[in-house]
Parts: sequence; structure tokens; C-alpha cells
Amino acid sequence: MLTSSHLLSSVQMARFVTHGYLRMDAVVPDTLNRQAVEVLSAGLPAVPYGTALPDAFPEGSFARQLVEVPAVAGALRSLVGPEPTVDHHFVHVREPHEGNAQPLHGDAIIDVRPDAFDVQLMYYPREVTADMGGTLVVPGSHLRRTNESDTGRYQNLLGQIRLTCPAGTVMLLHHGIWHGGRRNDSGTRRYMYKIRFNPTVPQVRLWNADDLADPRIAAELSTNFPWYEHATGRLEIYNRIRLWRALTGDDGFDIEYWVTRVSNRPTVGSNA
Repeated sequence: MLTSSHLLSSVQMARFVTHGYLRMDAVVPDTLNRQAVEVLSAGLPAVPYGTALPDAFPEGSFARQLVEVPAVAGALRSLVGPEPTVDHHFVHVREPHEGNAQPLHGDAIIDVRPDAFDVQLMYYPREVTADMGGTLVVPGSHLRRTNESDTGRYQNLLGQIRLTCPAGTVMLLHHGIWHGGRRNDSGTRRYMYKIRFNPTVPQVRLWNADDLADPRIAAELSTNFPWYEHATGRLEIYNRIRLWRALTGDDGFDIEYWVTRVSNRPTVGSNA
């Protein structure tokens, strides 16, 4: 049963807003990991866009068991709410010594909602070692609007991470984050199962907000990443504050007056 202890904290949410992803190592039990390789190799039935989660994944199915792992269920509830729909799901396989990689890209950046986001679950049933390539992610890139593969010409960005992880690891990503599957130079198949979730409720205080006054929240939201430019990188903090205001319902939240100073909108005749 899902309890408040499985929900994310406000500090964890602020970290997600800043980094654009949440990583949970080895949270899926080995019994499910062993089942996963066989299930994913056989293929999964397609799910129509916008299908309610219980209808998309019937009780007892592999995918249903995956999203009901308590840590996964709690994080999803915190990010997209209690009744998300499934946008789509897909099994990504990288063959041994495949010799190619995905370009750096963002998924569905036609979505320009400033106050809401979809979440993409990425599940790794096997250990991912350095020679298996892994998924490349650029922390803090999710609020910088690009169009799909516009970033494909970039080869390396300072501070990017290439996921190596134990079996049973799950990552939850903001839909806008820049990422790409790296080539597999090992002799082992690499599996990644992706599910994209759409929220159906306002994404306001869905997590355990008991620590909403924690000063670490402002510290998290003020994080700077090494690939940011000195000037335009500051806009990322501005955008995080705006998203945090939307997520908390607190229109007065600010960090060092970043957003407040540009929020005034004088009207005609206001000096009269």
C-alpha cells in the first residue's frame, strides 16, 4: 500500500525541478528484473495514446507490477498525480557492438506548457556498465526550449552524465530533458523500457510537502550547471522559480527577487 513515506519530499521535488530527473538505483526487485528480459524481448502490446493507467496495464502484467513498486509508485504520484494516463511505451534495445548512438535530443518539445510537464519513466532491468553505453542526460536542460533534435549537433557538454547503474534502476525524467542512447560497445544486449505519463490533475503539492519551508529548497533551485553560459544560464533559475510557484501554488515564492522584479505590470492610468 502506498504511504506518505513513499512520496517525494519538497527537497526532492526541488531537485527534480532543477536537474530535470530523479534517479532511483536498484529499486525494482530481482524477481521482476529476471522476468523483465524475457517479457521485453518478446515485445509488449501497444497502448493507445491517453489510456488510463489501469486500462493500459492490466492487473498482474509486467508493466503494472513495475509501476506499483512502492518507490516508483510514490515518485510517480508525487510528480504526475494519482490517475495519470499513458501517452505511450516502448522497449529500447541496444545490440552488442551496434556501432551507433542516438543524437542528443528532447522528446516532444512542441509541448511548451510552463506550468505542467509529462514524466518519462526509464527502467533498466540489467546492470549498465560503462562499455554498454547507457543513456546520456544533460542535467538542467529540460526548461531550455528546443525543437526535438536541434541539439543533435552537440557531441559533449560539460557536466553531462552517462548512466551506469545496477539492475533494477529507474529514472523519472521531465519530458523536456536533453538525452540520447549511447552506443553499446559490450558483448551484452542493453535493455531500457520507457513509459511516458501525462498528468490528469493539476500538479500542485502532490508530494509530501511537510518540509516546504526547508532552506535547502532555495539552494537546490539555485544550482548552476557547468554547461550553462554565464548570462543566459541565469534564465534557468528564473524558469525554475516560475515552475516551483506553479507546483506549490505559492505565487510569492522567490529567490533573491529574481522573478518579483520583473512581474509588475503597470496599467494605463495607474499613475492617475
